[in-house]
Amino acid sequence: MRRPNGLARAAVRFRPASFAGTFVALMMSALIVTACGILLETGVRASVPPVRYADAPVVAAADQYEYVVTGSGEDREEEAVPLPDTARVDAGLAARAADAPGVAAAVPDFTFPVRAADPGTGSGSGGAGSGLRELPVAEGAFTAHGWGSHVFTGTALTAGSAPRTGEVVLDARTARAAKAVAGDTVALDTAAGRRDFRVAGVAEAGSAEGARGGAAQAPVWFSDAEAAALAGHPGRADAIAVLAKPGVGADALAAAVERALAGSGAEVRTGDDRGAVEDPGLGYAKETLFGLGGSFGGIATIVAVFTAAGTVALSVSQRAREFALLRAVGATPRQIRRAVAAEALLVAPLAGTVGCLPGVGLAYWWFGQLRDRGAIPEAVRVHVSWIPLLAAVAVGLLTALGAGWAAGRRPARIRPGQALSEASAERLRPGVVRTVLGIGALVGGTFLTGLSAGSTGDDAAGASLGVVMCFMLAVALLGPLVARLCAGLFGLPLRGAGPAGELAAANSRTNARRLASAITPIVLAMAFASTLVFMHTSESHIADEQLRAGITADHVVTDPAGLPVDAAERAARMPGVDAAVGLLNTQVLVPVGSGEFSSLQGAAAQGVTGTGAELAKVQDLDVREGSLDRLGEGRVAIDRTLADSADVGVGDRLPLHLPDGTKSAPEVVAVYGRGLGLATVTLDRASLAGHVSSGFDSTLLVRGGSGRSLAALGEVTDASGFAAERSLDAKLGAWSNNTMAGVLGGFAAIAAVNTLVMTVLDRRRELGTLRLVGSTRRQVLGMLRWESLLVSAVGVVLGSAIAAATLVPMMRGMTGESPYVPPLLYGSFVAAAGGLALLAVTLPGRAALRRWS
Repeated sequence: MRRPNGLARAAVRFRPASFAGTFVALMMSALIVTACGILLETGVRASVPPVRYADAPVVAAADQYEYVVTGSGEDREEEAVPLPDTARVDAGLAARAADAPGVAAAVPDFTFPVRAADPGTGSGSGGAGSGLRELPVAEGAFTAHGWGSHVFTGTALTAGSAPRTGEVVLDARTARAAKAVAGDTVALDTAAGRRDFRVAGVAEAGSAEGARGGAAQAPVWFSDAEAAALAGHPGRADAIAVLAKPGVGADALAAAVERALAGSGAEVRTGDDRGAVEDPGLGYAKETLFGLGGSFGGIATIVAVFTAAGTVALSVSQRAREFALLRAVGATPRQIRRAVAAEALLVAPLAGTVGCLPGVGLAYWWFGQLRDRGAIPEAVRVHVSWIPLLAAVAVGLLTALGAGWAAGRRPARIRPGQALSEASAERLRPGVVRTVLGIGALVGGTFLTGLSAGSTGDDAAGASLGVVMCFMLAVALLGPLVARLCAGLFGLPLRGAGPAGELAAANSRTNARRLASAITPIVLAMAFASTLVFMHTSESHIADEQLRAGITADHVVTDPAGLPVDAAERAARMPGVDAAVGLLNTQVLVPVGSGEFSSLQGAAAQGVTGTGAELAKVQDLDVREGSLDRLGEGRVAIDRTLADSADVGVGDRLPLHLPDGTKSAPEVVAVYGRGLGLATVTLDRASLAGHVSSGFDSTLLVRGGSGRSLAALGEVTDASGFAAERSLDAKLGAWSNNTMAGVLGGFAAIAAVNTLVMTVLDRRRELGTLRLVGSTRRQVLGMLRWESLLVSAVGVVLGSAIAAATLVPMMRGMTGESPYVPPLLYGSFVAAAGGLALLAVTLPGRAALRRWS
């Protein structure tokens, strides 16, 4: 007898096709695990080096997260949810910090947008200068700061003096472009209104300026006393920058400031933590990377392991006759098991190592695409260490060992005399354990489908994931039974397709296990790709319909820099205008669920200028309960899906967190049905204005009047044009979903092709026998083609059924509507499944038949 590792080497050498298929499956598994692991680790380690605060060793700022606590005692868990906007601290804390030992200065920092205003409409409250200058700047936008920040940003005056109340300091480039000098007057739009400001001086911006505003937005500076009021949140600062006296280290300074600010709620930051203060997008970036690397990564890893295990099991089962012969000539069960384990040790580590390199490339590409789309700050970098690479190789090795052990367990333990007879025919009865587990998964999927159908919002989406996984597990475990049933059902039409079709139908019924191994990856690809892609098409379609039906205004005015602060008032005074309502768009956080299932749900919010009656003239929210007439301070209207998720109705209080984390509990005065397309929460603008970084309206809805006269306020379009722009934004946001579908679906498609090729190459003797007994080459290839169409048809039907069982209850729970499946897109999925299956059997089939030509 050969030693077990010798058996393994011989098996690899004499059956290369089978092991090539195993290698590809394990390599793809390592690729997926590596990419998701790198994204997860990057999310954990993500940081932004300080730019604006680079010369301030200590920064005090508010916590930029809200927390949800579930469970109690040892089961207590705390989930951190990033706030939609910047949480601020009391500007008066700068005085407390300045009194701490070792502090040279403590400066409250303010960052907010302002707009270049039309000089002809200024209030004239600024000082009288030598001339009124119009400020030409990209998109009319500036990033404003308090002048006190110059001590840590390196900004220095080149002319004039520091600003006082009613004054502004201009950036040198802006001053040159406007031909403005100290003493001139400029008109600016701020959150506090439109005003004229005297130019106190001109400054050369330091390298740290504009770090948050972006290169396209030039900086301007106001006095610290005036900056907070102009920003729209008087007495509140974005952060407090603390400078040290000579010889005082950052750690000692931080400890002193922390003692001085104890009990204030401000957090003291040093090192790269200062970068997180100046770039709030880091929190959302971490959440995005956690979602991809953790949630999606977990699903992708399960799918990868699941598929690779099936391929390994197929490879082992294809050699049942060899194992039977070894048992018949005296090989012990232990030797058979050691041979299978040695095969895994020969193939899995190499496959895992080879798969790591493209996995790293996929992670870099994916990360770069997210950064290009603004989901991740520019300063964040991909972090690659040995941890995800080792995990990918280890997962592949354990998968190969586990699947090989499970597949080789029966041929190793049966009696030598029964081995050859067992291997000569396929077992018609599946194992009891496998059948019980498969039925359990089927029951579980059915139960979760019902649960999803009775849930709303995020609960429906959460239950839907379990539906996919349970049904996929059921298909894998009950594969031979499902394959035999489908072969009998789908094989009926093949009997009328001539000799090739009859051969395909007979082969499919006889070799149900082989058929099941080919069907499962196609089911997986179809189910996951359809669920991810059509979930988005459904949401986008419903949102687009709601938006087009909900915007009843004749004109929609927008501006990338935000609309003038008095845009609604100016529009209302124009001839023929019946109603003009400004909308300030942002997000709020709403607690939903209860107990262990409680969470904070982000909800799109619109702050309305004017009354609910005026809003009803330009926007039809499809009110189901209550009335918009009472909309105002302390009163909100919400979408019905949010009302169901939060379990509130008209007359109840809705607890929520405003964009900067401030808690509020307004009364619900109306429940409406078009929240997905318009906004989930509608409230008065004054309730939002002091809690956002930009106090400028996002959109102006106007009924009546002329689009030409409104053009002075911004870009004018109608409801259809506005809906098309919003649809474009939705398509860009769907990129992530489509990419996940591409990764999972592509992996499953490769697995399906790999399995079909392995199956065909393993049947070379069978195909040769058919040729020897008189079948023509054309008939044999026709049989293979019909078999591939049968496999793809069964896979598409089962995958579509799983996707439908997932999407229908989920979309009804989330939107109240049925899923929207674009026929051409679905047809392309079907064509891809059929085409790949046909290609995967035709090419190796032709190669296998060459020696019999």
